[in-house]
Amino acid sequence: MAGATATETRGPEGLPQHRITTLDNGVRVITERMENVRSVALGFWIGTGSAMETDDQAGLSHLLEHMLFRGTDSYGSEEIDQIFDAMGAEINAGTDRESTSLFTRVLDRHLERALHVMGEMIWQPRFEDLEAEQKVVLEEIAMYEDDPQDRVFDVLGEAVFGSHPLGRAVIGRAEVVGGVELAGLRSFHDERYLPQSIVVAAAGSVDHDELVSMVQAATPSNAPSENGAAILSPEQTPSFQRRVRFLQKDTEQYHVCLGGQGIARYDERRFALRVLEGVLGGTSSSRLFQEVREKRGLAYSVFSFSNLHAHTGEVGLYVGTRPDNLSEAIATIAGELDRFVAEPVSDEELTRSRENVKGRIVLALESTAARMNRLGSSILSDLPILSVDEIIERIEAVEASDLHELAIELFAGERLSVAGVGTEESVFQEALAPLGALAS
Repeated sequence: MAGATATETRGPEGLPQHRITTLDNGVRVITERMENVRSVALGFWIGTGSAMETDDQAGLSHLLEHMLFRGTDSYGSEEIDQIFDAMGAEINAGTDRESTSLFTRVLDRHLERALHVMGEMIWQPRFEDLEAEQKVVLEEIAMYEDDPQDRVFDVLGEAVFGSHPLGRAVIGRAEVVGGVELAGLRSFHDERYLPQSIVVAAAGSVDHDELVSMVQAATPSNAPSENGAAILSPEQTPSFQRRVRFLQKDTEQYHVCLGGQGIARYDERRFALRVLEGVLGGTSSSRLFQEVREKRGLAYSVFSFSNLHAHTGEVGLYVGTRPDNLSEAIATIAGELDRFVAEPVSDEELTRSRENVKGRIVLALESTAARMNRLGSSILSDLPILSVDEIIERIEAVEASDLHELAIELFAGERLSVAGVGTEESVFQEALAPLGALAS
């Protein structure tokens, strides 16, 4: 195929196959055809996010994502909305710490039209009405700042990662977002939206070769060809240490997170971590949910979580509780963490969590959007795309000893930082006593 190289087909016989083609300019196209559907989930994945920003760029990836919708060389902002409305489709975008994505789901007969418009949004944004969009994002930041349940996760990020960009809020800082000028944002786009940093992914009723031709047609001939895949965080290795951070806000509840260093997304133990979360706090039968909520009624929401990044990761847990329940809730969590680290999980817990993880993964992958997300994010992150059978194999291989080793490494109390949002810091600090001595 002219202008394209390195086409390959993967996938066990009898299962949906994905095909990958790298265009001569570096754009990667990956598809997975799913029979018996009439829709296509389509996404552009770009290798830039908040972790690639310096302090004086904090929030530009997110602002740029918004500006993609402000029109292109051929389409005005309102016209883009009208086009996707007329196709019965929605178009959306997202920014996280290490990637930005633009995505939709359309009927197969609308794929070429959708691809063409989205391609212009990526390659040829008009950057009109920057001041108006800055106001929109500043309102989003203000709304976000008002939500203590959202804020506590970024307070935890600051505690876990310190000054590293991974510890900053993806949404950015108001002074950066409000102060950037048009030329600076254009330059940021030109530096980050490079062919080698872009993946086009599609799943559903799609023909791979046809999509490759569409992507070639949608990519401007003057698109830059420099290698843009090596944009790195200013500080590659975070300085991990135990920290406590508190944000004072007038709230009805105290919102508390405990967390620490996790594992990178390439780590083969990521399958064991998924199973571990199911036992600790990832399901309604998990230890934290049962002890904190069901047995003691100390919280409505309590759960564990993890975030896997290119070079490191984060694990944590969250609880939101009223002031009079705060000390007991944290003491209960501390006790459960001690038990979790000290004692291997039971065979019953292990089996239940493994089956839960398998079920959630398989059910999710019946969605074209979920399959597209898996393709795009995996290729952008240089992760292998495993078949469903291969994923299940790895989950079934997780043993109780694997969970015990991970629990000791990741959830030992002396490793965990603490973040809180609430009305009085003194009340918060007093409630931390069951966690042992903590650095400020």
